[in-house]
Amino acid sequence: MRTGSEPTTARSPLRMRFWLSVWGLIWALGGTAGFALEDRPGWMAACAVLAAAITVDLCMIIRHIHQGPHFQPGPDIPPYEPPRRR
Repeated sequence: MRTGSEPTTARSPLRMRFWLSVWGLIWALGGTAGFALEDRPGWMAACAVLAAAITVDLCMIIRHIHQGPHFQPGPDIPPYEPPRRR
């Protein structure tokens, strides 16, 4: 719900999420390779599943970054009243 007190200089956390996901992907792939070399199939599979989930998240983050900013009401639009139940 809009309250009218939203910051006018708010920034999207997508770039931070992108770099944290890249960092996590590096560690997950490193874990997958490391556990494969140590012949630990259970941990290797867990790291591989985590790497796959991070890759899907990265694709979604990149998609949202490429979509650009979405419409946000400006300060000239007053806050709206929440719907009232009858």
